[in-house]
Amino acid sequence: MIPVPGFEGRRIAVFGLGRSGLTAARALKAGGALPVLWDDSVSSRMQAEAEGFDVEDLTTADWSGFAALVLSPGAPLTHPKPHWTVDKAKAAGVEVIGDIELFARAIAALPESERPLVVAITGTNGKSTTTALIGWVLKQAGMIVHVGGNIGIGVLALPAPTPGAVYVIEVSSYQLDLTTSFAPDVGILTNISPDHLDRHGGMEGYVAAKARIFRAHGDGKVALVGVDDAWGKQIHQGLPPQGWTTSILTNIAVIGGSSRLIGLPVTRVIERGEARARAFEEGRFISMEALPGDVTADGLHLADLTEARSLPGRHNAQNAAFAYAAARAVGVPHDTAVEGLLTFPGLAHRMEHVATLGRVRFINDSKATNADAARQALSSYERSFWIAGGRAKAGGIDDLEDLFPRVAEAFLIGEAARPFAARLDDTPHRFCGDLATAVKAAAAAAAATGRDEVVLLSPAAASFDQYPDFEARGEAFRAAVLALGAVPASAS
Repeated sequence: MIPVPGFEGRRIAVFGLGRSGLTAARALKAGGALPVLWDDSVSSRMQAEAEGFDVEDLTTADWSGFAALVLSPGAPLTHPKPHWTVDKAKAAGVEVIGDIELFARAIAALPESERPLVVAITGTNGKSTTTALIGWVLKQAGMIVHVGGNIGIGVLALPAPTPGAVYVIEVSSYQLDLTTSFAPDVGILTNISPDHLDRHGGMEGYVAAKARIFRAHGDGKVALVGVDDAWGKQIHQGLPPQGWTTSILTNIAVIGGSSRLIGLPVTRVIERGEARARAFEEGRFISMEALPGDVTADGLHLADLTEARSLPGRHNAQNAAFAYAAARAVGVPHDTAVEGLLTFPGLAHRMEHVATLGRVRFINDSKATNADAARQALSSYERSFWIAGGRAKAGGIDDLEDLFPRVAEAFLIGEAARPFAARLDDTPHRFCGDLATAVKAAAAAAAATGRDEVVLLSPAAASFDQYPDFEARGEAFRAAVLALGAVPASAS
C-alpha cells in the first residue's frame, strides 16, 4: 500500500467503494486522514464497516467539514450530469479528486532523492498491452517495477515507494479527469478515437480528459504521443516547448518506403553525427515510426519484431515503439530493451492465440470493444473467420468497411447482430446468437477450406448484453474452443 500524506487529522469523503475506493480509503487512513465512506450498495457499506471505517450517509453529511471528495472513476464528474456528491462538494468548495491524484501527491511528498520514477499510459486502444509490455521490459532489465492502475492492481494498493523503483500505471480518461497535479516522468498517449462520449459530453471533452496526462508536464519530463489521428496530433502540437517530446508514427513512414528494415543500423549511429549518437545513447528521440515488424527512430532501425510472436501487426509495432522509448527514457540500454520486446508473452484477451485445431488458429481479441480496436486485429490477418457482436457502440462497424474484403465470413452474436449484418451487406455472414454457437460454426467453416485459417473473436462491441465484462467473454471463447478438442497454444 502507498500511504497518502497531506490530510492528517482531516475528514475526507470517499464515494464509491469498489476496488479504487476502498484502496483509496485504506491509503488515506494509513497517511493519517479520517476517511468517511459511502456507497449506494449496502453490501459495500457493510464491507467498509467490517474493516473499521467510518461509514456515513453523505446525502445528509455536513460537507463544510470535508477537506476533499475522493470520487470513484465510475461516478460521473460532469456528464451526463454530475454525480450528486460532486454537486455537494462544489457547493461547499471541496475539491474533487481520484486515486491517481492521491498517488501523485504521495509521490510528490517524498524527498526528491527518494522518489521513484512513474511511467503513465493512456489512450483509447493499446494502453493495456503497452502498460504490460513496458512492465515486462523493465523487469527483464532487472529494475524494481510495480504495474497497476486501470490494469490489474489499483494504484494505491501497489507497494510503497522505494528509491530506484518504477511505477508503470495505466490511466483511464475517467481517472485523468480527477487529477490536478499528476506529472509522470514518462507520459504516453497511444491514440484517440471516439469512446465514452456520454461520460465526457462529446469528443471535445474526451480529448481534453486524455490530454490531462500532460497537464502538469514540466521540464525534464518525457511525452510520447501517437499522432496518427487528428486529436493526438493536436495534443502533440499543443505541448509546451519544454522538456522533450517523442512522436510515435504508425501509419506514416516518414523516412520513406513501406518495406521492412528501413533505416540505418544502430551500430552505425555515429554516421549521423556526434550529437545524434549522444542522443541515441541517452535514449532521446524526436520521432519514431512503427510498421508491421519494424520500429525505427530518427532514421535508425531499432528492432525487427518478426520474431516477437506476441506482437503481430502494425498496432503492436506501435505498442513496441512506445515500450522501447519508455524503457530507454528510464535508463534501459538498447540491446536489453529490444530483447525484452522479443520475449514478451502477451496479454490475455488481446490478440491472444488461445489454441489450434488442425490448420485453424483461434485468436481471442475480446478486449476489442469498439471498431477501432477491432480494426487492429482484422488488419493483422489477410483473411479471417470473424466473430463479432455484443452491445454496439456509436458508429457500430461503419469504419471497418475497408476491411470487409479480409473477412471470409462473419459470425454474429448479441444485440449488435442485426445492425452489423446490415452493415456487412454482401460480405458473407450468419446469425449465431451466442458465442458457443459462433465458435462451432466458425471452426467448421474454417476447417472446411483445408487451408491455414484464423478464427478471430474481435467483437467490435461491448460485452454487457451477454457477459459482465470482456474478460468473461474471452474466457467463454477459450472454453468453447477447447471444448472442440483444440490444442491450447501453451501446449503446441
